[in-house]
Order: sequence, then C-alpha cells, then structure tokens
Amino acid sequence: MEYKKPARLKSGDLVGIVSPSWGGPDMFPHVYESGLNFLESLGLKIREYPTARAKNEYLKSNPRARATDINDAFADTEVKAIFATIGGSDSVRILPYLDKMTIQQNPKIIMGYSDTTTILTYINQLGIVTFNGPCIMAGFSQANSYPIAYSQHIKKMLFSPDPDYLYQELGVYCNGYPDWGNIENVGKTNLLNKADGWHFIQGTGTVAGKLFGGCIEVLEFMNGTDFWPDPDFWNGKILFFETSEEKPTVERVHRILRNYGMQGIFGKVSAILFGRARDYNDEEKRQLDEAIIDVVKNEFGHAALSIITNLNFGHTDPQIILPLGVSAEINCVDKTFQLIEAPLL
Repeated sequence: MEYKKPARLKSGDLVGIVSPSWGGPDMFPHVYESGLNFLESLGLKIREYPTARAKNEYLKSNPRARATDINDAFADTEVKAIFATIGGSDSVRILPYLDKMTIQQNPKIIMGYSDTTTILTYINQLGIVTFNGPCIMAGFSQANSYPIAYSQHIKKMLFSPDPDYLYQELGVYCNGYPDWGNIENVGKTNLLNKADGWHFIQGTGTVAGKLFGGCIEVLEFMNGTDFWPDPDFWNGKILFFETSEEKPTVERVHRILRNYGMQGIFGKVSAILFGRARDYNDEEKRQLDEAIIDVVKNEFGHAALSIITNLNFGHTDPQIILPLGVSAEINCVDKTFQLIEAPLL
C-alpha cells in the first residue's frame, strides 16, 4: 500500500481539537487548557469542535457526534491537524460513522494514543499516515515538566521531520500524573525516574518495515470486527504495542500475543516493539520480556524476529511519536531505531 502523507505544520496553522472517547476536558478543564496552551506556544491556532468540551454522558450516548467532529475536521481545509483531547474506552463505536471518502481525500495529521488507537489504525488502513503520540491532556499538558529534548522532538516530528530521524531515549520517565482534581497539579507529573533503557531481547542484524500498532488492549476491541486488518496487511510491518494505565498482567499480555500467533502475524511482520509498561517494576518488566519471548519464539517458532521492549512510547511519559505507515529501521547490532523516510510532506 502507498500511504498518503499529510503536510507538515508551520507556525500560524490552525489545528482541530476533538474528544473521540472520554469527556475529560469537561471534568478537568484546567488540565485541558494547559495542553492547549502548549500547542499555542508552538505557534498553532486552535479550533475546538463541539465534542471537545462536551460532557462525558453526552459523548457516551452519541458516538455518531464524535465521528461527525472528526469528519468535519478532515473536511475543513483550514484545519491542518487533528488532536485528541484524551483517550477513553469506547472509540471503536464511532468507526462505522467515519466518512472514508472525506478522510481519504483530505489527508492531514491526526494524533493520539490509548483508545485513539482504533481511529489511528483504521485511518491508516485507508492509506493515510497517522500518528501515535501525546494527546492534549496527557502529554501536551505536562510537556514543560520534561527535558527540553521532548518539546524539540515534538517540533521536529510535526514541523520539520527528517527522512532519517534517529529515535533516542529521553533520559527520564514517569508513571502518570498527580491528582487532576487539584488545580495546583496542572502540568505536573508523578516522580520522574531515570530511564532504564531499551531492551533488545531478540534479533540480529538490521530489519526494516512500515510502522503499525497502538495500545494492545484497545486493538483487542477491533479484533474480529470489520475494522481489523486483512491478513495481507501485516506483511513487512514493524508492529508496536503499548499497555494502558490499567496495567494488564503479564499473563494477559501473553494471551493476547498468542492470538496474534494463531493468526500467523508473527510470520508476516519484520519486528515487534513494546512501549515501556506503565507501573511495571523491574521484575515485572523482566517477566514481560520473558513472556514475549515465550510466545513468539517458543510457542510459534519465530526465533529470528527482532524484538525491542521498554521503548519510550505509550502510557509512560514523555513518549516519542510513532507515525503509522512510515518506514523504519531497527539495527540490533548498533541497538538503534530510526525512521528511514519523512512522515510528512
């Protein structure tokens, strides 16, 4: 598949804000507005769609309205990017209402993570590059609490992406945020820990492929539906997973991965990436690595498949931006991970 690439952003561009899942901005407007302030600090202008600040009860009862905002944002030629306010748990319900033709005819940046996985992976299957990365309330709102390299990463990826961008560990990470109900916690994170490095747990040499993936639990919402990728879609992909703040057990991840093995997916992809697991201690991370190897290598016999875990994306912060549909390369000797084409025009 040839993927359409959106245009890169520039100062003064208008971006659209939608709530495709949960009504977080209505409950914690101070956290939401802090995230908008960060976008404005990048020189961007904001257009809030009706769902952006809608009450959660309304959003839950109106999946079509959530889809309509996304459709309208794609159709609006003034809007150059679409950002999710936050994740949730039921964005899969809006997929039947997305306007495929409008989306395909108007490629633009759309970014989020967690429950936004359903939207990003579906639109990617329509042939458009999409972006797994921070959202307004979880990522952008806290951006100034992280090393300056994080803001630089966001600017580089969205405004001036390189065709050979080398990803880096950002040095520190946190597991979530202090109580959002306390306005004094705006922009703050939980304790910043020293980053414990990427784990190259299997593979030799260099492999390449197009990125695809998201939250492993959310992908299960799509599995078996009409929105799940066709068997041939997986060929040559670098498949990435991250775990949510609900902290699925190692055994739960093991069982989900077995489902991919039964579909023959491990024999089709060129590599597997795992984000740093939220709230896992060092021992649980070790157990997770062992479980991944047990499924991929021992149960399904793919001993040569390159696997990296504990990367800095997903539900720990700060998280790197991963563009779905863009070619990347993994070097298991030099222990590097990089894009090998620009994600934006």
